[in-house]
Amino acid sequence: MHTRTGIQAVCAAGTAVLLAISPAPAGADERVTAPDRDAVAVGYGGAVSSVDPDATEAGMEILRSGGNAVDAAIATAAALGVTEPYSGGFGGGGYLVYYSAADGEIRTIDGRETAPAAMGEDAFLYEDGEPIPFGEAVTSGLGVGAPGAPATWEYAVKEWGRKPLTQVMRPAIRIAEEGFVVDATFQEQTAANQERFSAFPETVRLFLPDGRPPEPGTVLRNPDLAETYRAFAREGAGVLDGGIGADIAATAAEPPVDPDSTRNVRPGLLTAEDVAGYEVIERDPTHVTYRGLDVYGMAPSSSGGSTVGQALNIVQAAGERAPYSGDADTTAHHLMLEASKLAYADRNVYVGDPDHVDVPLDTLLSQEYANERACFVDTAAAQQAPVAPGDARGSDGCTAAAPPSDEGSEGPSTTHLVTADHQGNVVSYTFSIEQTGGSGITVPGRGFILNNELTDFEFEVTDSGVGAANLPGPGKRPRSSMAPTIVLKDGKPFLALGSPGGATIITTVLQLLVDRVDRGLTLPEAMAAPRLSQRNLPTTQAEPAFFGTEQEKELSALGHTFTETRVIGAATALEFLDDRRIQAVAEPHRRGGGHAAVLRPQR
Repeated sequence: MHTRTGIQAVCAAGTAVLLAISPAPAGADERVTAPDRDAVAVGYGGAVSSVDPDATEAGMEILRSGGNAVDAAIATAAALGVTEPYSGGFGGGGYLVYYSAADGEIRTIDGRETAPAAMGEDAFLYEDGEPIPFGEAVTSGLGVGAPGAPATWEYAVKEWGRKPLTQVMRPAIRIAEEGFVVDATFQEQTAANQERFSAFPETVRLFLPDGRPPEPGTVLRNPDLAETYRAFAREGAGVLDGGIGADIAATAAEPPVDPDSTRNVRPGLLTAEDVAGYEVIERDPTHVTYRGLDVYGMAPSSSGGSTVGQALNIVQAAGERAPYSGDADTTAHHLMLEASKLAYADRNVYVGDPDHVDVPLDTLLSQEYANERACFVDTAAAQQAPVAPGDARGSDGCTAAAPPSDEGSEGPSTTHLVTADHQGNVVSYTFSIEQTGGSGITVPGRGFILNNELTDFEFEVTDSGVGAANLPGPGKRPRSSMAPTIVLKDGKPFLALGSPGGATIITTVLQLLVDRVDRGLTLPEAMAAPRLSQRNLPTTQAEPAFFGTEQEKELSALGHTFTETRVIGAATALEFLDDRRIQAVAEPHRRGGGHAAVLRPQR
């Protein structure tokens, strides 16, 4: 079991290799052993699961010191900002779902980034009304929203935590200062971004030592981020009202580009007032009842809770209406894929920032509407996607209300963590900077990359009006697919889960629930099973291990078609067992595998 973070593991191995920001790296030919990774841990007293051993250990350190699940979640998130900087961090945002053992209530934080006050509906269009190239929006200041992570971290710790922010941030500060061991995934992600990172001298200085991606087994330090974290630990989100916030805005407004670069990096609209004025929103969670379980998720501006919940309701309705007599596993996945098409069709048309558009959320989450949507599900044959959305405003799910629409261009690089403590509190937290590597633009002297989350907005509206719910607007939050989820059984925690993966987040969470609840797989089995992702597209994406299986043959016979994709999601989850035991589960292989830990392991 991994018990030492960052440079502590390095020193224990008897070697010290520093790929530092400054001075230049020394001993670059030496290698050290990366921390161990355990995909499953069972025990008592509390648990943490994330994609990274150092981050998981940061959360465990806080639990051991008497912190609760909220404190541990923020400590883990801050550490992921160091070790998984291309997936999430101080320059991004996300959504946190919290179960309070004291009163049995579910609470959520919408910490999604917001558009600048100067951003209009035409922000991503040329003067002639044509959308700018998506790649130019991704690597630009124009795609940068006001970060929500700092306010989320402060709000969660202040409202629900037990430890001061100064203590909660301590493990992440140490990892940033002393360093973490680079693994193959980090090197691969850096290499994939090398061309666009090279346009920004500060990003090169931080992530491309000697002008190339760091080698696995070397140690990367980030003292600039350590200083940013120290300031945040002292002042909270108030740091955004000072130099750090001003630097974020200035970097987005006028990205510091290498003079020799030929890349067209568009300036942004973010101001210091936009950054300093950011506020999180505590929203009511989404809620559906599935097979007697209470499934809670994140309401809009995320589409995660509504789409997962609606799909579960449709699966339930379709299965009751016309049970299929074939193989039970095939039936479960057939209904899941069919329900996913219908739920995504509605998501793409109706879901946006509820403070700016009217989202018919109650209808989308109602079992009655799902019963109507299920009229399109044939248990013996697949629908040909894309399918049309239902009339959610008229509460008629069996009537097509608009043409099928696009799923959008949500980036796949996000991260997720789950935590629990001995009191029974639980956190499921998904956060992101959008694309792998976000905007690619590092804030000079601050040690973190800025998000490009505003590219989740629709750039234009179709002739039939599709896309209007998710157009840019002043202070608006772009639609997300992040789906942190907590499931209660008889009023007590049963599962907590979530995943990265852009629009595939919803299907990953949906499949984990279907596999665990309907197919009866154990949580580790469900985590390891080959994944499918149907997002109202003509074909269903599937991981390589799915092909050649009996289920592929049976689903294909029902009319489903599949295209291969290397990996779908990188989930983490908890299951609450009998005798107050917790099973913490991380990916065994995807994205290099995650790390799960419990406070007192079961013998």
